[in-house]
Amino acid sequence: MKDQIKKTKIKAIILAAGVGSRIRPLTDNCPKSLLKIGDHTILEMMVSHLQSCGINDVVFVLGYLQDQIKNYVKSNFPDLNAQFVTNERYEVTNTGYSLMLTEPFVKDCDFIKFDADVVFDQEILRKLIVSDYSNCLCIDKDINLDAEEIKVIVDEQNKVLKASKEVAPQDAIGESIGIEKISKATGKLLFTELKLMMNDPDNHQAYYEAAYERLIEKNVIFNTLDITGLKWTEIDTQADFSLAKSIFCN
Repeated sequence: MKDQIKKTKIKAIILAAGVGSRIRPLTDNCPKSLLKIGDHTILEMMVSHLQSCGINDVVFVLGYLQDQIKNYVKSNFPDLNAQFVTNERYEVTNTGYSLMLTEPFVKDCDFIKFDADVVFDQEILRKLIVSDYSNCLCIDKDINLDAEEIKVIVDEQNKVLKASKEVAPQDAIGESIGIEKISKATGKLLFTELKLMMNDPDNHQAYYEAAYERLIEKNVIFNTLDITGLKWTEIDTQADFSLAKSIFCN
């Protein structure tokens, strides 16, 4: 696995444009990705994992308090090949729109996309990089599913059929944790789909998973990587923030 990790040419996308309104007041003057879990910020943990796994090309999509994140990355990761994209419309758009903006930076390579508010065990990233699947969603099967989770339905071949908040919990195998690997070939199709979607203002609040589902309907294959049992959490609320500390600070 180590040799495969070292040889990776994959890039990373980190979506960090959002306000983090549900965790206020913690984000009143600080981007959510710069909140600290113990001694380390969420973003520091993520970028450190990337570099440890041989990924040094990272595209950041920024919006809210973007200068704080830019300055933090430049100061703490001077050797990182970091590129910054600004979602000027971060207050009225969502992750689908933010992902669309990264096309010029990743259109000729495979990439892994991260939501900037996910704290995770480095082993999850290692497993994803060496997975044989070209397009892959990390899935936790041991989790209580409710309305807020991106819930995933698969067929008997582990191909994704649905991935959205609207999926009924009883139909899902688990939750997509916000980390996916996308091949270069699928990336081209994905950005085409996102641009088509974003031509309609009604889609500006769509999540990127909506574009995945549209591609699945066109017979593009997405698989799942089972990361059940490995440590991770998404931080949306103050309760999530406390949970992250309990998981990663002990």
